[in-house]
Amino acid sequence: MLLDETIWRDKVFLGGTWAAGSGGTIEVVEPATGAVLGAVGRAGADDVAAAAESASEAQKQWAATPHTQRAAVLRKAAQLWSEHGEEIADWNVREVGAIPPIAQFALHVAEQECYEASTLPGRPYGELLPSEEPRLSMSRRVPVGVVGVISPFNVPIILGIRAVAPALALGNAVILKPDPRTAVTGGVTIARIFEEAGLPPGVLHVLPGGADVGEALVGHPAVRVIAFTGSTAAGRRVAELAGRHLKRAHLELGGNSALIVLQDADVDTAVNLAAFGSFFHQGQICMTTGRHLVHERLFDDFVERLAAKAAALPVGDPAREPVALGPLIDAGQRDKVHNLVTASMDRGAKPVAGASYRELFYAPTVLADVPTDAPAFVEEVFGPVAPVVRFSAPEDAVRLASASDYGLSLGIVTPDVMRGLALADLVPTGIVHINDQTVSDEATSPFGGVGASGNGGRLGGAAANVEAFTETRWVTVRGQAPTYPF
Repeated sequence: MLLDETIWRDKVFLGGTWAAGSGGTIEVVEPATGAVLGAVGRAGADDVAAAAESASEAQKQWAATPHTQRAAVLRKAAQLWSEHGEEIADWNVREVGAIPPIAQFALHVAEQECYEASTLPGRPYGELLPSEEPRLSMSRRVPVGVVGVISPFNVPIILGIRAVAPALALGNAVILKPDPRTAVTGGVTIARIFEEAGLPPGVLHVLPGGADVGEALVGHPAVRVIAFTGSTAAGRRVAELAGRHLKRAHLELGGNSALIVLQDADVDTAVNLAAFGSFFHQGQICMTTGRHLVHERLFDDFVERLAAKAAALPVGDPAREPVALGPLIDAGQRDKVHNLVTASMDRGAKPVAGASYRELFYAPTVLADVPTDAPAFVEEVFGPVAPVVRFSAPEDAVRLASASDYGLSLGIVTPDVMRGLALADLVPTGIVHINDQTVSDEATSPFGGVGASGNGGRLGGAAANVEAFTETRWVTVRGQAPTYPF
């Protein structure tokens, strides 16, 4: 078994071996039942220092490894996601609370990320440049060295592997800090995949831990690039620390994405998109549809049908029954969601479905006529909540969609696709989907947002990955050394 607990129980992955972490252990808890599934090691700042030293040494040899061999390791990793899919998916369902379809989707994306990354070592890594001097002038892309990856709890496989795989493929070493709540799915699994794929010892380290480990990782001088996915508040802290040390930080942060339903849209189609966009994975996705902007002609019909769909969606333990929504990750997240809902109701939002919970299972919620200053409209909820607001003219929809600090994803529903594209050009956002909801991800596409959602499409797609995980070096070559006046 890939995830045989005797290999990793109470341990971190450091220097190519499974060893006790300096911070003790972390219980692995199933959110649907509260059952303890196992325990992993908890890293501390000392482990970060040891991993950085080991990674710095191992990276030199890994970068010098022929590109064909690096590509082969990534291809083997891709195959292993498929070969061990049932085992990995089971952990994803139980530890993360993901329903089986999202667990399978995560496996598919992880496999594709590794296959896409396997093409990077064989791509051109520089270009010839003109020069006024009698010399050969060129630019080369070289590995940054050691990359730190900090990934969140919600979709831990995808949000870890999309940085780990290309960084490794391009000749870097990686230190991954997964969220301690999903350390097996988002950490142990990735370590075991690359261990079995033949990655040399010391090139990848996995250190579950808290904010102290993240800060140590960002601050260590050997770690030259940070790829962070998480909340905007935490991302600001990462950016500040990284800036202090003059290192790059690629930030994929929160979102409050809008779905605009224009007056010529089909209501049933729009409702199907809206329900998936807001309720998939309990709304615990950065791209979740957080604001539904619906033309006044369709508004009442849209709200009625969306509320009916929400009320009919089964909620429960995804490991034991066929459900559309599983549990939220923990009580803290549940309370945050409910507080935002009730605070918005106090401001005048009308609950037409949900707005209640049982244990960690939050009912799919529809709030109608949400005031634009209500928390559910302004903030990222990160739960299964669909705030619906009406508009009367396209320019109103643009104004409402733009009235957010976030700028991650945008969906527009209309049979007039050119009109939809023209409207999208007026809204600051990193991702646009015409006639689709806001949640989507592909290994071949750049991913990222603007404003409070991050600093652009820094991950995904060959060009973005090369930019993210390499440095540009200028190199010149002369046949004879020049003579200078002194």
